[in-house]
Amino acid sequence: MGRGAQALIRALEAVDCEVIFGIPGGAILPVYDPLFESTKIRHVLMRHEQGAGHAAVGYAQATGRVGVCMATSGPGATNLVTPLADAYMDSVPIVAVTGQVARPVIGTDAFQEADIASITLPITKHSFQVTDPADIPQVIAEAFAVAAGGRPGPVLVDIPKDVQVARTTYRDATPPVYHRAAPSPADVDAAVRLIASARRPVLYVGGGVIRSGAAPALLAFAELTGIPVVTTLMARGAFPDSHRQHLGMPGMHGTVAAVGALQKSDLLIALGTRFDDRVTGVLEEFAPGARVIHADIDPAEINKNRRADVGIVGDCRVVLAALTSAVRAVGDLRDWWAQLDALRETFPLGYDRPADGKLAPQYVIERISALAGPEAIYTAGVGQHQMWAAQYVKYERPGSFLNSGGLGTMGYAVPAALGAKVGAPDRQVWAIDGDGCFQMTNQELATCALEGIPIKVAVINNGNLGMVRQWQNLFYGGRYSNTNLNTHTRRIPDFVRLAEALGCVGLRCESEQDVDRVVLEAMEVRDMPVVVDFVVGENAQVWPMVAAGTGNDQIMAARGIRPLFDADFEE
Repeated sequence: MGRGAQALIRALEAVDCEVIFGIPGGAILPVYDPLFESTKIRHVLMRHEQGAGHAAVGYAQATGRVGVCMATSGPGATNLVTPLADAYMDSVPIVAVTGQVARPVIGTDAFQEADIASITLPITKHSFQVTDPADIPQVIAEAFAVAAGGRPGPVLVDIPKDVQVARTTYRDATPPVYHRAAPSPADVDAAVRLIASARRPVLYVGGGVIRSGAAPALLAFAELTGIPVVTTLMARGAFPDSHRQHLGMPGMHGTVAAVGALQKSDLLIALGTRFDDRVTGVLEEFAPGARVIHADIDPAEINKNRRADVGIVGDCRVVLAALTSAVRAVGDLRDWWAQLDALRETFPLGYDRPADGKLAPQYVIERISALAGPEAIYTAGVGQHQMWAAQYVKYERPGSFLNSGGLGTMGYAVPAALGAKVGAPDRQVWAIDGDGCFQMTNQELATCALEGIPIKVAVINNGNLGMVRQWQNLFYGGRYSNTNLNTHTRRIPDFVRLAEALGCVGLRCESEQDVDRVVLEAMEVRDMPVVVDFVVGENAQVWPMVAAGTGNDQIMAARGIRPLFDADFEE
């Protein structure tokens, strides 16, 4: 006979939870007492519950395991809403355990009461509220299975305080078993027939390929067929950047070759992707001549945004294995490759150095990639620096680029890097952050310093909310309303001194000739977090760009708007 709180810790140990990111409070305090005695679970004391949630997401993305965060009732629980929504949008398996006011006062507006189970229903795969302590082991087993099974995602477990302290007898749980969904043989055969007849096919690869561990199967299928590959923001690393068949990232800030390939394709083989608006632009104008094979583990995604000629419900790893076994013939793709090669040779990714001699942010990120290498893990916040990290870091393996794709959460990078480093302590972890994003969650560097989590943070400091400023420049006549952060002109805050105050090494770099030296200096520090303030030009913009509300044919280069295709792309 024990208490509900003890049953919770024992149940978490039983599902092999190795770390919890959390903050104690009154309604979850009974759980922290037996947690103090656990020899199997590490607790990382965060500085904000949002940071705890993002750390759990970063841990899950870096390891493929279920991430766990914990918070008290009321504001502690509601501070988890953003990371739960983030995990839901990007299909990341996490379990959030929250305390709740005692059952007798639920619904009375008790101190720190919030109906977190109802609040999170739209942004979780499932929300549990435990009302009987005997149910705790089974609920935890089910929560982990639901989070990791099928299309991964977040699960909430809310436990009233009186349930935590109530007496109970622990009983081993029987977790549900999720089997990898097998595709219909008829659907596979139909897909193979389309592949055989296609002359301009493209593998349109989404984050589901990484979630399913399908990167090796993707490589095998791509090399067998010779079909070009594009990887979305959430799929960066699913296919090696160095591979000749890789055309880069599609979408709003994708490469011209990737966008062009999709637009002029006659067959899209969409794998674990959801035809997001940031990829398609105006949906009605996206890949107008293409037939579609859409494979996804979630049947709700098939035909949701784009009608599929062949819809395959199944795990991407299993689907790719089935397609690889079934393919007997592929069309002659030499003309298609000639067109794509010409396009990427004509429009390679590139940037100009600032005319005033200031540091180019793209150069900084290129050099970090070159010096830290493809074995590092890179996280990014949201904005210009995120797009530059997607464009100029060379990704060779899955799970090496972590970012908030669907929700676009500023402040994601630092706590996600913390979680990734806890999950992969032997890998170097770089958070590529903006000066706006960094100011939202940099307090978690104190957690890193005290817990011995030596991440590196590259603050791409352009003194502004850069992506918003870019839109103001392009679409609002240069009227820069409320985007100047004053981190350039007044150095408020001074990121070097702030880093030192948080227990980190603080460095600053303002010139191109110092970039390599400063990055190497940061990499030499292995026992403390490091923050590098890269002071870059404020006028750098992200190119290419498909403006919101336009079709992908109207992709913009730095020299203006031009039609993407010419006679070389006539059918």
